[in-house]
Amino acid sequence: MKNHSLIWLRNDLRMQDNPALDAALLAGGSVTAVYIHEETGISRCSGGAARWWLERSLEKFAAQLAQKNIELIIETGDPAIIIEHIVTTEHVKAVFWNRRYAHTERECDADIKHNLKGKGIHVASFRGNLLIEPWEVMTGNGDPYQVYTPYAKALRRQGVLQPRAISAQMAASRNCVQHQPVMIYKQPHWSHTIAQHWQTGEEVGYQRLTVFLKDLVRSYADDRDCPSLDGTSKLSPYMRFGQMSVRQIWHEVVQFAQQHPHVANGADKFLSELIWRDFHYHQLYHRADITTHDMRPTLEPIEWRKDPASFIAWTKGQTGIPIIDAGMRQLWATGWMHNRVRMLVASFLTKNLMIDWRLGEEWFWDTLVDADVASNPASWQWVAGCGMDAAPYFRVFNPVVQGKRFDPEGDYVRQWVPELRLLPSKWMHSPGQAPADVLRGAKLKLGTDYPLPIADIAESQRFFKMIMKNEI
Repeated sequence: MKNHSLIWLRNDLRMQDNPALDAALLAGGSVTAVYIHEETGISRCSGGAARWWLERSLEKFAAQLAQKNIELIIETGDPAIIIEHIVTTEHVKAVFWNRRYAHTERECDADIKHNLKGKGIHVASFRGNLLIEPWEVMTGNGDPYQVYTPYAKALRRQGVLQPRAISAQMAASRNCVQHQPVMIYKQPHWSHTIAQHWQTGEEVGYQRLTVFLKDLVRSYADDRDCPSLDGTSKLSPYMRFGQMSVRQIWHEVVQFAQQHPHVANGADKFLSELIWRDFHYHQLYHRADITTHDMRPTLEPIEWRKDPASFIAWTKGQTGIPIIDAGMRQLWATGWMHNRVRMLVASFLTKNLMIDWRLGEEWFWDTLVDADVASNPASWQWVAGCGMDAAPYFRVFNPVVQGKRFDPEGDYVRQWVPELRLLPSKWMHSPGQAPADVLRGAKLKLGTDYPLPIADIAESQRFFKMIMKNEI
């Protein structure tokens, strides 16, 4: 009987630099791939926007795998039961997968590996989609890093492994019943607008990388903070689902910068963002569940407010703070939000409205196409002030000041908050301060056409700082 191998796919829907796929092909014989919509063994199910992305990505990856004579099976349920069933019925001799790093998933994988090996099945796991494994960079004392800068320096010193090229090996053909990929998730009702902004798939991701290197990386260090500009890579969802290898992205950016020294500053800033992503996974791996547990006890003095009306206004982009509303509407329409604005809306929710960061993180988890198990909670904790290497926990972003600084002409706000499109740029981020004749000229009646602010920025900022300094 020919060898038959199984690849368990998770966040690795790519052909390039896919160690588990390479191992299965090099083992010889036939290969089956399985993706499991897990109902047990995971810390949290994907949110609506991520599910939308996943469905289309699986369809595309199934076609890529078919070119290697690999069938993709899509199942739903307990991965331990499903994998054992496939191993038994299809006479699988070896199982391969790429690692994942959250505690629940690691425990699930370890149990499955132990059980399969006990049945005489060869099982091997490989590097996941990180620059470096979380245990490969530790402090001199052997502890996890808590501060980004020394972590980044250590990672750069150690270096990033070269990516693997697409294997030329083909899987042996099999005479078997073809499984029909069945997508079991109901699309979120807002997904028709997301589809207008994104195409999924490995090929599209690398096309985006080419455009980024050619047109955007030179000015990335400056333009990345301006939400009205197309100044970022928008590669995050492709990395989230492993449609692009972060190691390959790293080396392509390094090589491009070496060949084009004038882009070095922007390229280095982009590489630091890739390291920041790894730093989040470092925390995910070494700490208690960061989706529920504060990484630092800095926010213990706070009693989070329960204010459903304000939270709903925040989710709908109806806070009366223009750049906050623009960001939340961009998120709803596209499944993505500009990173600078992500920080502003998170700061507003936690430090002006004093609503628990976990509620905001859950909303992002459901509405972001790039909602990532490490980056999403770690970023929320960073802004709230309880994350690792966070800015001073008592610092509060002023969304009006930030709006004037990073969207000075109001182009971003006009795009996503059309009620304000006729307002002169001078008043775009503070319409409540505009003279009555300016409001009339803009055909804008505050409180009717556009909501009044649900929070006093200055007063809420002062109140938060007083709490954190134990002055209340």
